[in-house]
Amino acid sequence: MTPRSSLRTYHAAVAIVTGGASGIGRALGEALARRGARVVLADLQVELAKEVAARIKEQGGHATAEELDVTDSAATNRLVQVTFQNEGRLDYVFNNAGIGIVGEARLYELDDWYRVLDVNLRGVVHGVQAAYPIMLRQGFGHIVNTASLAGLLPAPLVVGYCATKHAVVGLSTSLRVEAAPAGVRVSVLCPGMVRTPALIDGGKYGKLLQPVPRELQQVLVERQRPMQPGRFAEQALRAVAKNKAIIVIPSWWKLAWWLNRLSPSIGMYLGRKMLETTKRAVEHLPPAAGPVSENARQPEMAPRAER
Repeated sequence: MTPRSSLRTYHAAVAIVTGGASGIGRALGEALARRGARVVLADLQVELAKEVAARIKEQGGHATAEELDVTDSAATNRLVQVTFQNEGRLDYVFNNAGIGIVGEARLYELDDWYRVLDVNLRGVVHGVQAAYPIMLRQGFGHIVNTASLAGLLPAPLVVGYCATKHAVVGLSTSLRVEAAPAGVRVSVLCPGMVRTPALIDGGKYGKLLQPVPRELQQVLVERQRPMQPGRFAEQALRAVAKNKAIIVIPSWWKLAWWLNRLSPSIGMYLGRKMLETTKRAVEHLPPAAGPVSENARQPEMAPRAER
């Protein structure tokens, strides 16, 4: 193939990043731009995405911002098609938008299940459905889906989120096998704990089902040694460039993944211990332990979000 008809890593590549206004999506967009890629930051929070794109351009990079609700298949397809038509190629699509529903499954309503499925799974499906045919025709491309370590291990207190992330891992690894003969790559990102807006309460459009004071949330999060998004993005792009299939970052979480693969009962045991520790911490809170997240018990929130 000629240079014009092969995947670029990453200079002069064209990349779409959903959920590109904040967190992992923003960090990926910035890291891609630093490497010379032409980046489209797609997000429901379009004003924030525009600010990120403007900062990238101030630093000499190339980025644009587009409003996108990933639960809207027509809008997703339109964005991908317009990007391809404008740029003449499509190297990368990072299906990264996601939300969390945080709390015990006994507190879920049916709408909570639908909300997390719509964004975390259907959002990825819409991105794949829009980009994959283009990549097949041009003979190259790389689809990168953001799952989670919760897509590889049991994850109590985020059961719906965990279900969607397991599905994204299965989608990605299966499509990878189908796509490889056509020259199209597929990878799945499985972050451990990354310091993002979705980390504590599910993100701007997520939902916290149990009113846990933010101070305690921070304590529980810090125990898991959260990684900065920028550092995560740097490591992720290096792994994507090597065409890794399942990308677990930080690397020390690979031990937990390995143990769960060796014996799923170990993974469930560790999950049970984590659940017991968290529930004990919540049960011993004083009555006025502090403010809860603004996302707690907000059933009227829109059933979609960007990571």
